This record gives sequence, structure tokens and C-alpha cells, in this order.
Amino acid sequence: MDIVAWLLDSDPSIRWQVQRDLLDAPEAESAAERDRVALEGFGAQLLALQDAGGYWDNEEYGEDHSRRSVFWTLALLRRLGARPSAPDVLAAVDKVHDSVTWKYWDNLPYFHGEVEPCINGGVLAQAAYFGKLGEGSERILARLLGEQLPDGGWNCEAPENSKVSSFDTTLCMLEGLLEHERAVGEAPAALAEARTRGEEYLLKRSGFKRLGTGDVAEGRYLNFSFPPYWFYDVLRSLDYFRDSGGPVDMRLEPAVEALLAKRAEDGRWDSGVTWPGRTYLDVDVPQGKPSRWNTLRALRVLSWAGVEAEDLIRD
Repeated sequence: MDIVAWLLDSDPSIRWQVQRDLLDAPEAESAAERDRVALEGFGAQLLALQDAGGYWDNEEYGEDHSRRSVFWTLALLRRLGARPSAPDVLAAVDKVHDSVTWKYWDNLPYFHGEVEPCINGGVLAQAAYFGKLGEGSERILARLLGEQLPDGGWNCEAPENSKVSSFDTTLCMLEGLLEHERAVGEAPAALAEARTRGEEYLLKRSGFKRLGTGDVAEGRYLNFSFPPYWFYDVLRSLDYFRDSGGPVDMRLEPAVEALLAKRAEDGRWDSGVTWPGRTYLDVDVPQGKPSRWNTLRALRVLSWAGVEAEDLIRD
């Protein structure tokens, strides 16, 4: 089948990334498609659900795994690539900035974050992406540096319930640091070192293995689901390393092989188990069905890793 045509027969949020990452289309072409994210499809639907007070479902984060909240809506809009300068996006984020507070954390303004590193990593990424860096981000960065563990990563359960890092929390923090670095240009030395140490935590473990035994650390790391929620998985991690712009570290070869092993006979990647919780939209297909999001992300990761996406598409 024509995988590219199948990918392009989709939402603008997928189409513009296919144009940019797989087709190397002229920037003006992918930019024009990206502009549509806020005006139609998934992006426009999410923006329309915000209330006058800046909230989605009156929740900052979401109880009982609900993803109908400010945090998870902004997280998804970022992954869709909604342009921060688009009028509807700008208005929505301004409402969050001006009105949303963490009700259970001293009513801190939303972009100041709260206490869990995995959440703060996401808030930092959102602040950087949507142009809301400031005093709140400085608070998060100070906590981030103080909470990094000796092994290089982070863990929401440290220090009371754990002395070692978590794949999940570490990747959430790395995504936030990368987005922050992209927004400010050149990160201060302490932040650059923190990101390097966090990456090393994952790289030493080939992205998904136990350091001592080499066994798969958690079976769910091989479950690819979009949007990824707070859970770690190999595809999400590889896409982070690709997005960081550096060369492929050879220690990630097992992770790349695990990604290739999940490829279906028709050249596509299926959707994994959907994580629990109420959502506003199903932006991907049910478990076991060919997933445009997984296929897009896998192809661009493999191209970055030296497996030409064009060759995979033609197989």
C-alpha cells in the first residue's frame, strides 16, 4: 500500500509532520498545513472545549487518570503541533496563564508547576512551547536541579519511597528540558549537564533494559500508544532523542531493533494498549489497528537512525 498517501489522508496535525519529517517538503508547504491544526480537526476541537475561566473540565491535571484537564489538553496540543502564535491558541494559553491555579498546591499559577517532577517536566515543556517562560519556569528548574538523583534521572516517588530513578519521570523531565533549551537558545551549563545526565540514565539501559541483567525493565515499555500520557515507551524515548538533534548513540541499537520488530507485514505500526482515563477525543485508533501516529513516529525515528524511511515505505 502507499503508506504516505495513507498517512496524508488524516488530520492536519499528522499531515504537516509527514510533510516535514518524511517528505522533506518545502517549509512553506508544511507551515501552511500546520496553520490548519488550530482551525480544524483535533486541535480546533480541543480549543473549543475550553471554558471561559481557562479550564478544561475544571481540572488542572485530572483525577482518576482523567485526561480532560488543562495539563493534558495543552500536552496534546503541543504534540499535535498547534502553532503557539495562532490566535485561538494564543487566546487559550493566555486564559490558562491568567486564570488557572493549582488548587491543591497553594493556588500556585499554572505555569509555576506543582511538586511532582513528571508533572513539572510537562508544565515546563508547555511553558517553553507556548511562550510562557518566566518566574514559574525558574521555580520548576530550581526544583528539577535539586531533585535529580545520583544515578542521573528523576523519580516522582523520591526520596521517600524510592532512591532510584524512573524511566517514566526521567523522560518527562528530559522533554521539558529540551523544549526549554529550544526556547531560550542555549541552556545554562547546569541545565545542559542535567539533561546530559538524564539522557545517560536511559542510554546506559539501552532505552528500556535493566542495568544489572539486560532484561526488559517493564513490558509496557514496548507498548506504543499515542498520546503517550505519562508512561514511558521505547518509541516515545527514541522520538525524544531524534528531536534533540544529536546523532544516534549506538547504545540505542537494541531499542531501534525493538521498534523494527513491532512493524506489521504491511509496513505500518499498530496502536498499542490505550492507557486508562477519560479523554475528549480519540486521536488514534483502537488497540491492534494500524496507527498513523505510531507509523509516522516510527518512520521518522528509523530515518534518523539510518534506516531510510523511503526504503521502508517502498517495502
